[in-house]
Amino acid sequence: MEPDLRQTILDLETAFWNAMRDKDGAAAAKLCGDTVVATNAMGVSTMSPKKMATMTEEGDWTLGSFSFSEVHVTSPLPDVAVIGYLVRQEVTRGGQKGEYTAAECSTWVHKDDGWLCHAHCESALEKVT
Repeated sequence: MEPDLRQTILDLETAFWNAMRDKDGAAAAKLCGDTVVATNAMGVSTMSPKKMATMTEEGDWTLGSFSFSEVHVTSPLPDVAVIGYLVRQEVTRGGQKGEYTAAECSTWVHKDDGWLCHAHCESALEKVT
């Protein structure tokens, strides 16, 4: 895999997290494919870019800061890239501040309109505080 592709995918993933931190639904939606499959502790779902924008903007939560570690990127096909990493995040939910670490994985597909995320998985590893 080309080093430039690794950086491109890492930059896209970072842009998505920045959109979440900033509650910028339009920016999050622009990074999503027509349908995104997502999994987390609550189960599995599919969402459109419009639903992603709404989820990013609404809700009783804020993302304070985040940092990635153990980043791995692979490209099984020229127009497909998968990124996996650990993310430590500071989150406030319902007025409760906390930090936790999660393992994350996203699948990005390249088409005429650029790289778009089509799947994202999250698995909480530990509650830090």
